[in-house]
Amino acid sequence: MQRQDAALLARAVELATRGPAADANPRVGAVVLASDGTVAGEGWHEGAGTPHAEVMALRASGERARGGTAYVSLEPCAHQGRTPPCVDALRTAGVARVVYAAPDANPDARGGAARLSDLGVEVSGPVPGTGAEELNEHWAFSVRHERPFVTWKVGATLDGRVAAADGTSRWITGAASRADVHRRRASAGAILVGTGTVLADDPALTVRDSADRPADRQPVRVVMGERDVPAAARVRGPGDLWHARTRDPAVVLKTLHDRQIRHLWLEGGPVVAAAFLSAGLVDEVLVYLAPTLLGAGPSLVASLGVPTLAAAHHLELLDVERLDQDVRLRLRPRPVEGVR
Repeated sequence: MQRQDAALLARAVELATRGPAADANPRVGAVVLASDGTVAGEGWHEGAGTPHAEVMALRASGERARGGTAYVSLEPCAHQGRTPPCVDALRTAGVARVVYAAPDANPDARGGAARLSDLGVEVSGPVPGTGAEELNEHWAFSVRHERPFVTWKVGATLDGRVAAADGTSRWITGAASRADVHRRRASAGAILVGTGTVLADDPALTVRDSADRPADRQPVRVVMGERDVPAAARVRGPGDLWHARTRDPAVVLKTLHDRQIRHLWLEGGPVVAAAFLSAGLVDEVLVYLAPTLLGAGPSLVASLGVPTLAAAHHLELLDVERLDQDVRLRLRPRPVEGVR
C-alpha cells in the first residue's frame, strides 16, 4: 500500500472514533480523495438511523468525488437497512476506487467489496493493522454470536473481598481505579447488577466524568433477579431501567441483543457473576485490586460448583496496569469443557 493510502485510511479510522462508542451500528469513518489528489470530503457515522460515513463524505465532496478514491474504515454495506446501500451511493457518485480497512462482520450487510468490483469499481482491502477491527470489537462479536459482549468488572481487596463483614464497600479501590471504570463503562450499552447488589449497595449505575458529573449518554441500567427493586433505590433515577425478573443470564442476553445492545458491563454481585461465569457467558474480566486486606466479607464471586482444582475456571492474563495504589488485571476466560 502506498504511503498516501495508509495515511488516508488512518484518517478514516480516526474519523470513525467520533461516532458513538455504544450503538447498534459500528463506528465508521470515510475520506474521499478527488482525482486531482486533494481531499474532497470527510464523514463519519453518527449513530443508528443516520447517514453512513460514506454518504456523509460524498455529500461533502459533491461532484469532486467523480473519478476519485474513497477510503473507508469498514467495508461499505451492500444491503438496504434504515438507509440505502453505501455501494450504490459510491457507484452513483462516480467513485473510481475504494480502499477499506476492515471486513463487515454482519452477514446481512457484507459483500459490498465484491459488489463494487462487479460494478467496475477498483477495490482494495481489507487492510490489517489499522485499528479498525479493534474499534468495533464488541459490535462484531455481538453480530457473530447473537448476544452482547460481556465484560465482568469487579473491585476487590488483595484477599478477594468485595465488601467488609458489615457490608461496607465504599471505597475499596481508589480514585484512579474509579475513573478508569467510568471511562470504560461509557462504552457499554448496558450495565447489570443483581437485586442483591441493589439492596446492599444502592448503586446509581451511571457514567460520570472526571468532575463527577453525569455523562450525556447513559447505558441502560439492568437489575437481574426476582426480588423487588425498592421505590427509592438510586437505580430508579432518570434514564432507562429494566428489571429482568429472571436468574438466567441467557434470557437477559437474548433480550438485550433484541434491543440492539452490543456490550454488557457486568458489575455483579458475586451471585450474578457466578451465574454468568458458570454459563460460559463472560468474555472479558477486569479486576481492580486494592492493596487492602479484610480477612472476612463476601468474595468477588460466589460458588461456581467447582469440587476440585482440576475443575477450576482458568483465565488468560491479557495485561496488567497500575492505577495509583491499585492494580488492574484484564483477563479472558478460557473455555470450560462442555460449555459453549
